[in-house]
Amino acid sequence: MHLKNYKSFLQLFFFALAAYVLHKAAFLVLDLNTQTFYYSIEFLYLIFFGLSALMYLILLIVKKKNFEIVGMAFLFGTFTQMLIGYVILRPILENHSAEVMVEKINFFITFILFLLFETLLTVRLLNEKR
Repeated sequence: MHLKNYKSFLQLFFFALAAYVLHKAAFLVLDLNTQTFYYSIEFLYLIFFGLSALMYLILLIVKKKNFEIVGMAFLFGTFTQMLIGYVILRPILENHSAEVMVEKINFFITFILFLLFETLLTVRLLNEKR
């Protein structure tokens, strides 16, 4: 694996770390209680970071084998990630209390942040010249 590929993993890690710190700071400033959440913020960031890193690794392998299907592999990976996200989110969706709305928003913000960064990494990967 080239140094450029490790750089992307490092960028993903620092993005996740910065997003986590900002997310946690926002909850402290807004004085929101996260103790009642079904999943902690740390767990969500760890899961989505792991899924993003795994997907990028798979995309690098696909790029090496057959560059023409990297986009399709990204779409399949995103679909798989959405299914995993739904399985993780299902217990939260089944809870019908009023205070669970913050947890749902928390989950979707985390999911969308990682999806956006994965998309940026994939676009950069697709724009590289062979």
